[in-house]
Amino acid sequence: MEICRTKAEMRAVVRGWRRKGETIAVVPTMGYLHEGHLSLVRKAKAEADRVVTTIFVNPTQFGPNEDLDTYPRDEARDQALLEQDAVDAVFMPSVEEMYGAGGDTYVEVPGLSAILQGALRPGHFRGVSTVVSKLFNIVTPDIAVFGEKDYQQLVLIKQMVRDLDAPLKIIGHPTVREADGLAMSSRNVRLSSEQRKEALALSQSLNEAEQLAKGAPQITDLEAAVRGSLSDAPLGKVESVDIRDAETLAELGGALDRPAVILLAVRFGTVLLIDQRVVSPAT
Repeated sequence: MEICRTKAEMRAVVRGWRRKGETIAVVPTMGYLHEGHLSLVRKAKAEADRVVTTIFVNPTQFGPNEDLDTYPRDEARDQALLEQDAVDAVFMPSVEEMYGAGGDTYVEVPGLSAILQGALRPGHFRGVSTVVSKLFNIVTPDIAVFGEKDYQQLVLIKQMVRDLDAPLKIIGHPTVREADGLAMSSRNVRLSSEQRKEALALSQSLNEAEQLAKGAPQITDLEAAVRGSLSDAPLGKVESVDIRDAETLAELGGALDRPAVILLAVRFGTVLLIDQRVVSPAT
């Protein structure tokens, strides 16, 4: 497994693969890997000849009161896990290598960046789209794999790739969950035992909503049901419950008449958990 810490090293590795006519998939991460990340790696391996995993805790997507300094990191463990899954290369740049001095260019998808999580975290998605664009330019992949748990991010990156005519395919991969249903996240380790128990309310509320959606309820009633389920977690502060068109994230009204995505954001202390589920009326 190649360990690349500079853009030049990563590009040199890619050039060697390209000379052999091999296809390349990239899995961007912020490290502290878990089974959810590894499932993305395995999907990438099934789609391309070579797989690059990037590990970079991107400062430009964290707000001033967010958890950049406490975000979990374990480089040696991450490398060991990726070697077990036979990843071909890991790109692990420093902040200085990634952004350099005097950088002043950003990539932004204004409409999708300003809604939902973007409204709660101003500047977050500008940081995401900028760093992902940079990673695409450095690795030059044919395919990129992202998890559906970060659903708004996935939709935004697909839009960015379409708008910029980037020559790669974006693949979304289903959310991977713990045995009890909690969506896997690097932030889960920072939950107390009581918060961890209550965090199950997120997946449980989505399970109930999925069944309710089959009856084509009013969107307002579906949202009220989800919020009611989340009230079983008094330690959690519900930051948002949104029900949007599953393809475009456009607002919905009236009765549910198409696939919709339910997006949750619940804060337990300083830990923000997100989860999602695509639901549809019975046909």
